[in-house]
Amino acid sequence: MRPFQYNRARTLADAAQMLAEPETTAIAGGTNLLDLMKLQVETPGQLADVNRVGFAEIEDTDDGGLRIGALATNTATAVHPRVRADYPVLARAILAGATQQLRNKATTGGNLCQRTRCFYFMNIDQPCNKREPGSGCGAIDGIAKLHAILGTSEDCIATYPGDMAVALSALDATVHIATGEDAERTVPVRDFHCLPGDTPWIENVLEPGEVITAVTLPRPVGGTQLYRKVRERSSYAFALVSIAAVVEVKDGKISRADLAFGGLAHKPWHDQRIAETLIGQVPSTELFDAAADVLLEGARGYGENDFKIPLARRTLHAVLSQATEDAA
Repeated sequence: MRPFQYNRARTLADAAQMLAEPETTAIAGGTNLLDLMKLQVETPGQLADVNRVGFAEIEDTDDGGLRIGALATNTATAVHPRVRADYPVLARAILAGATQQLRNKATTGGNLCQRTRCFYFMNIDQPCNKREPGSGCGAIDGIAKLHAILGTSEDCIATYPGDMAVALSALDATVHIATGEDAERTVPVRDFHCLPGDTPWIENVLEPGEVITAVTLPRPVGGTQLYRKVRERSSYAFALVSIAAVVEVKDGKISRADLAFGGLAHKPWHDQRIAETLIGQVPSTELFDAAADVLLEGARGYGENDFKIPLARRTLHAVLSQATEDAA
């Protein structure tokens, strides 16, 4: 780990000012950042500790939704009574990732901003356009078992590693970002993360000096909420494929189908065409196959991860079968 300066922000204005300075990185739980600093993947000149800024509350919103502060821990979110009752897909996704100790430290905002676990990104002796623009993507012709099959580019095939954001995408959550002491903008969580394109080092829409303050969930919806995570071992492993699903069936036909996917792309993957394919239709094997065709249109494997294409198809079929049976 390289030397760095540590400063503690006491207000939102402090945090924004610090984060506007070059080579400054925010730290809250530090569950991802400290690992990257030890490996010298991240070498910030200054850490801005935002833990005393506030934004740890989980509160009802005026329209019946829920506001989760950026500094609320993953544990606090997963066990919150309203999350468990009204947004169980979020609780299940959080509990599917990491250990209890990590969940006790990891925060909502930090979880959204976590970086990939690509082998080439994590090893400073290997080429990685995300870490060193122009050096190449070692995964394309190398070890690619965990890598993306959707939304890739010739510059990067890394995946977003998290679970929480996949559930937030299925729930159509909104990210609140402070752009100044008294100014804020909101971004749909589905638009918060970026695909790699030719700038894979740009992973989300945050600008220098901006701070995530909260995530809001819309008012609860009916139906069945599921989170399925397929991984190489039963715990503490990143997803090969994961699916967050909010599905409702009325009068024998699918009336709601919000699905998001992890382990397949550089960001939690959401394709509105899947819902359009499913809604208004009677659940069937043929219908689920059609939804998988939409999901996997343009999917590309890189040798070691070719298996993800049929795995994603089977997993989607299983999730839709369970969701429509439970919701009927």
